[in-house]
Amino acid sequence: MIAQLTGRVAAVGGTWLVVDLSGFGLKALCTPATAGGVKVGEQVTLHTSLVVREDSLTLYAFAEPGERDCFELVQSATGIGPKIAQAVVSVFSPEEFRAAVASANLTALTRVPGIGAKGAQRLVLELKDKVAALAGSGGAVGTPQAPSGWRDQVRAGLEGLGYSTRDAEAACDRVAGMAQENPDTPVAILLRAALRSLAK
Repeated sequence: MIAQLTGRVAAVGGTWLVVDLSGFGLKALCTPATAGGVKVGEQVTLHTSLVVREDSLTLYAFAEPGERDCFELVQSATGIGPKIAQAVVSVFSPEEFRAAVASANLTALTRVPGIGAKGAQRLVLELKDKVAALAGSGGAVGTPQAPSGWRDQVRAGLEGLGYSTRDAEAACDRVAGMAQENPDTPVAILLRAALRSLAK
């Protein structure tokens, strides 16, 4: 199991990044917020989860261990794979997810792309007794700030989660006021606001 890696960022996309580990480039899938919080050339430490399938090995990277723990916990629910688990971590912080499951907030859970009413009920039923472990698992090492290109990152993140370019652009329009009002708003907050606007 690869649980953590430290290296130089060689490339970044909307939902992925490549970390150079002394000449060995490792590509990892990540949330748009994690991708938005790093820059090419900088040194990073990422918390990772390796998903092993019959035909592939896929590495997922997170800015903080609590996000990785949430990602892995969500996959323990029946019928939930890494793509939906990554969407959960993109929409909720670990604490927000814990609260939504603990209070059986199905409306909040169905905001996640790919989770309908039945999937939300399954998450509550199967994870209600397990989510307590996520309490207090926050504490990211630095908060990713929204650079001037926040719109590109949010749009790419939404498209990476399966939304059309048209829907992603409309969601960016709806959160543009937040970014203008406070240029230091983290990409993660803008992305979550955009996702919530799409769920309405």
